Amino acid sequence: MQIKGSIALVTGANRGLGKAFVEALVARGATTVYATARRPELVDTPGVTPLRLDITDPASIEAAASQVGELDILVNNAGISTHSPLLGDSLDNVRREFDTHFWGTLNVTRAFAPRLADGAILNVISALSWYVYGPASNGYAAAKAAEWSLTNGVRMELAGQRTQVTALALAIADTDMMAAYDVPKLPPAEVVAAALDGLEAGALEVIGDPVTANVKAALAGDPATFYADIQAALFGQTTGS
Repeated sequence: MQIKGSIALVTGANRGLGKAFVEALVARGATTVYATARRPELVDTPGVTPLRLDITDPASIEAAASQVGELDILVNNAGISTHSPLLGDSLDNVRREFDTHFWGTLNVTRAFAPRLADGAILNVISALSWYVYGPASNGYAAAKAAEWSLTNGVRMELAGQRTQVTALALAIADTDMMAAYDVPKLPPAEVVAAALDGLEAGALEVIGDPVTANVKAALAGDPATFYADIQAALFGQTTGS
């Protein structure tokens, strides 16, 4: 997949990783970049085409798709984090997580897939697609796990039309979603550069940071050991103590 000369569309493009994606696509020579958001007036990146798109609203998806002609690259970046447990008082926010990360991503993909033959899709998943670290992450993690599976499934279903489907998995970048966490964070531009390098190289999966690399490596081991380490990091204790 060559970015130079391509036509690209990015969801959730008014801030954070989405804003970094549209900036990088323009810098790498994409001829048209559709920067979509629920409030396109907030898109302030020069050289892009703002477009209204609420990925949780099928009518909005249909309207956006009708305004886009040819397309080479779709970046499914839009996301939310509601900090909701699975067993809390209400499931409303858990449903919002799935409506955004699973159903929203799937519906946008379905709308644009027919015009992405010989093109590419990049889905922003998460290290939390593969683990959880506490109740407040559980709704988000479950939805992101579903999005990871969706990404793998769509890749197989679109293989016949030669659409490359790449996942970007990351844990900690310096975005609004991570603003409350006092930990070292990667600049969004650095994460996006790695993702687009991987896209152009034909990678099926891009690991965005060391935390995510460690999580993925741990999947091959005993989950009891993995979660004991998480418990120790969170609560200063190990299983059985």
